[in-house]
Amino acid sequence: MPEGADERPVREFSTFTDDLERLAEWLTSCGVTTVAMESTGIYWIPVFEFLARHGLEVKLVNARHIKNVPGRNSDVLDCQGLQQLHTSGLLRGALRPADQVCTLRAYGRHLMRSASSSIQRMQKALAQMNLQLHNVVTDITGVTGMGIIKALLAGERNPQKLAALQDKRGKNSQETIARSLHGHYRPEPLFSLQQAVELYAFHQQKIGDCDQRVRAQLNQFDASDGQDSAGKPPCRLEDALPRMAGGDLSSMDGISTNTALKIVAEIGIDMSRWQTVKQFTSWLGLCPGSKISGGEILSSATKLVANRAAAALRMAAMTLFNSKSALGAYLRRQRSRLGAPKAITATAHKLARLIYSMLKHGMVYVDAGQLQYEERYRSRLIQNLKRKAQERRYKLVSAQR
Repeated sequence: MPEGADERPVREFSTFTDDLERLAEWLTSCGVTTVAMESTGIYWIPVFEFLARHGLEVKLVNARHIKNVPGRNSDVLDCQGLQQLHTSGLLRGALRPADQVCTLRAYGRHLMRSASSSIQRMQKALAQMNLQLHNVVTDITGVTGMGIIKALLAGERNPQKLAALQDKRGKNSQETIARSLHGHYRPEPLFSLQQAVELYAFHQQKIGDCDQRVRAQLNQFDASDGQDSAGKPPCRLEDALPRMAGGDLSSMDGISTNTALKIVAEIGIDMSRWQTVKQFTSWLGLCPGSKISGGEILSSATKLVANRAAAALRMAAMTLFNSKSALGAYLRRQRSRLGAPKAITATAHKLARLIYSMLKHGMVYVDAGQLQYEERYRSRLIQNLKRKAQERRYKLVSAQR
């Protein structure tokens, strides 16, 4: 509390609901309009919601950004230091989308945590029996992986018969798969595998229930007229998501409907939080760094941030290596120059710029195609060569084939 606003500018409140109500009432009675608080696990959420419900502007501050401020070795000194920095305008609040987007985000994160834990248990049980299924199958929850696992649990131990369950689209030979399925079958990892498969099936059923909640939440957004062409609220995720965002992000190469949902749930649909696309890509941690001292570039590496939207964009970029689109051609050209990791980041950066334009300016994505991209790149390369030759008073001559 600023000095002079109250006789006791520093007070302590418990975390019970009635105490949080008294906290919010005390702040509003003293004329406080904005509050800064540190993000500590999930314990900040009830306090944040109580204060916001009373009309206070709450800035959620990353504790890592202020950890180097000296002289704060107690909670009282910590809150006083936060108040002084906030009064001076030196604190910047973290991004927290609207309540509707936060609800959508909670559903999406819940799905990912529930399903992934069961898959990890399945992989652990297989590894304990030295069954190298993950080396020959891209996804153990796919058609081939689940077919083999269910046969194992049914009592089949012949590697050749198990390998014959491979889907016809599989790339590995049955001999390779059979070699990976030679193992020792112990009762305890088989029991763990059985439990993990049953939990995975249960989670898949619950994912269907959660999808219903996600679609119902998407239908509450009013990015368009709120109804589809038939005059009914959209019931499919493919219809509801573009209506919410005001643009179809899944029309971009590499971005599926689920990926688009993850990105929108993390960044929201209000792009006014970032004045420019450079600020947006910097927040994602996808733009080059700018550590410069004395005119010398010390490092241009991207900053390390735990951003789920950036992770989804990188995963989307990884799927473009064999794409015949312009984005796929861009990824392959960057890989030849920079290597695969940096090429993925560069392509994720380009995807982020496209998303910013679609959500903020209503741009419609149109793929130029691989051939047109390569032709445009060749034209730019020739123009640069001509310019350099002209600067050095040389003449560029095309070689005859």
